[in-house]
Amino acid sequence: MGTLFIIATPIGNLEDLTFRALRTLKEASFVLCEDTRVTKKLLNHYGVTTPVLSYHQHSSQKTSEHVFELLSQGKNLALVTDAGTPGISDPGNELIDYLLERKPSLNIVPIPGASAVPTIASVAGFLMDKFLFLGYPPHKKGRKKFFEEVAQASHPVIFYESPYRVIKSLTELRLLMPQANVVVGRELTKKFETTYRGAIDQVLEMVQKDKVKGEFVVIVSKP
Repeated sequence: MGTLFIIATPIGNLEDLTFRALRTLKEASFVLCEDTRVTKKLLNHYGVTTPVLSYHQHSSQKTSEHVFELLSQGKNLALVTDAGTPGISDPGNELIDYLLERKPSLNIVPIPGASAVPTIASVAGFLMDKFLFLGYPPHKKGRKKFFEEVAQASHPVIFYESPYRVIKSLTELRLLMPQANVVVGRELTKKFETTYRGAIDQVLEMVQKDKVKGEFVVIVSKP
């Protein structure tokens, strides 16, 4: 039986790939990835010629069965996400759950690296020994409940947001938490990386004045 390696990849800056991750990507029989075009950019940058297979949130059970068959043949596989650590706001754990049901003794090896959550937490500027991570807010159904949970949390809350909804999310939070302190990271580790910090009114104004592009990660803390 082969081994499934869960590999964290850069969230923006390609230099953030670890030596161990690079070696494993080169040695694996296949790389399972969300978007083959995105992953091939990373692999090509490092001269990795390992073939890629698509695995994402819309993959069928046949894809999972094929992955199990490859492992059963003794092939070592590397699972990556488009950016960051698989299994965090990502369908990687669905595949792992399926594989463990089929083979509880399957060897699954995590290879740690970049993730937007600890990256933004490391520059928060306030106590982050305890925090709550909630992934992405729902687009419609459950959105109000999501932000109520943020407002009621006793520890800082981290969540992801897209450029299309970040202003809307901060506006909704301001209504529930007018005294909140927030840290917003945009395009972390990339060329135009920006960190906004301060009272929620101030940060909302800064984000509105700036170019709302790229991926965002938000920390919300009560004063």
